[in-house]
Amino acid sequence: MSETALSQEGASSLGTTVGGLRERIRLEDREAAVALRVVCAAVATYAVLFIFASVVHYTVFETARFDLGNMVQAIWNTLHGHFLETTSQNGHQHDRLGFHADPFLLLLAPLFWIWSSPLLLLVVQVLAVASGAFPVFWLARKHLESPRAAVHFAFAYLLYPATQFNAFTNGSDFHAVSMALPLVLYAIWFLDEDRLVAFSVVALLACTTKEEIPLAIGCLGIWYAVRKGRRLFGLGVFATGLAVTLFDFLWVIPHFAPRGLSPFAGRYTAVGGTPTGMAHKLFTDPAAFVHAVGTGHKAGYLALLILPFLGLWLLEPLLVLGAIPDLAINLLSADGNQTSLQFQYTAGILPFLLAATIFGAARFERRRVELSLWVLAGALALAVFSPLASLPRDVRALGSQVVSAKSHAVALIPAGVPVSATNKLGSHLSERRYVFTFPYVRRAKWIVVDINDGTYGDVRGFRRSVRRYEADKAWRVVFSSHGVTVLRKRSTNGA
Repeated sequence: MSETALSQEGASSLGTTVGGLRERIRLEDREAAVALRVVCAAVATYAVLFIFASVVHYTVFETARFDLGNMVQAIWNTLHGHFLETTSQNGHQHDRLGFHADPFLLLLAPLFWIWSSPLLLLVVQVLAVASGAFPVFWLARKHLESPRAAVHFAFAYLLYPATQFNAFTNGSDFHAVSMALPLVLYAIWFLDEDRLVAFSVVALLACTTKEEIPLAIGCLGIWYAVRKGRRLFGLGVFATGLAVTLFDFLWVIPHFAPRGLSPFAGRYTAVGGTPTGMAHKLFTDPAAFVHAVGTGHKAGYLALLILPFLGLWLLEPLLVLGAIPDLAINLLSADGNQTSLQFQYTAGILPFLLAATIFGAARFERRRVELSLWVLAGALALAVFSPLASLPRDVRALGSQVVSAKSHAVALIPAGVPVSATNKLGSHLSERRYVFTFPYVRRAKWIVVDINDGTYGDVRGFRRSVRRYEADKAWRVVFSSHGVTVLRKRSTNGA
């Protein structure tokens, strides 16, 4: 064969190879584009569905003064010159920072100039949590090298009960710390991409959502220092996060808290109560910590939290470090709500577990898509445990006579005046400086109660208080229907 023929054959072979490579790249790009469109559609659908559920839940008076109304009041008071001031359950005025170090609420205050409504917080929360699917998708696409596997992980994130309950928490509804869930995921993505400015911005935002989150972010610094070898930056992140969390726990909360003590210290009495008490207890009675954690309920909580992720997160242990602060806070608490997936207490745990699971799955080069499917199957198996279970009941309540009575009662209360309301009605009346939770009345000029509010433990005592005010000559009943009563305080001249 002549050199010319050989040359032509070689050129033809090279052309075929290059052509095949180009075709494969086009197919991969097309698959990646389709995968991204699928995730965008899923996020949009998810957001619409959960916003609808949240709005209906609020409209039928199923949201609570604590926590939604509490957050609304803190923002409203800030806009009216009273920095994060709220009315506590026992009727005293306190700064929100005495309960949780979550100044993230200040960032939402300007939005109230555009739309002053509790619904604003519900919408923002859903949109933020739903958007967390994007960094999950990006991380999985990059490290699993499969758009299909990335879609599986994005869907697993959206379907997992902890995500759902952070997007829409029945009853209490809005929490600043739920913003940490997507923000930490974005922080991990930016850090993995070495985009340190973007990381610093979202990390700073995450640190404002709750007092332990700065330490969780700080743990990302350890992971980054080891994984990327950027020790100076990584250890600086850790030191800063640790310092901010210590500052929040040891100065901010005690400074603003009633009597200088966190209102939640009682949940940790068995292990010392306060941070200093816990440190002392750890050395004098370490068995108390074992007893606090070692219950069947908490074992079930851990199983639901970690089993869908197949233990893959164990292969990226330094990334899981970020989940330790919230895990410790939850497991040591005597409040059973903190060890349940149906509340906001998983917001500082889930992003680290999910991201670590992606990195763990990446170690199995030939089984990445299969493992992503199993993770999705695990999330799907638990997805029926969802806040959307209340949606059919809420929809049926729309337009009912009871809801109409509540709407009319709330509309009777003048804007800005001090009011005492039962828990679920109070979430609709929190845009004022003083909003007391019945039976605390104090300086209230109006009382609005729902005799059927199921959030009261002492039902007999609660109803006895209602009857007492109805019989009190200092108060006049101005509306009563379907168990909903509005009373107005008479003027001093008896009018």
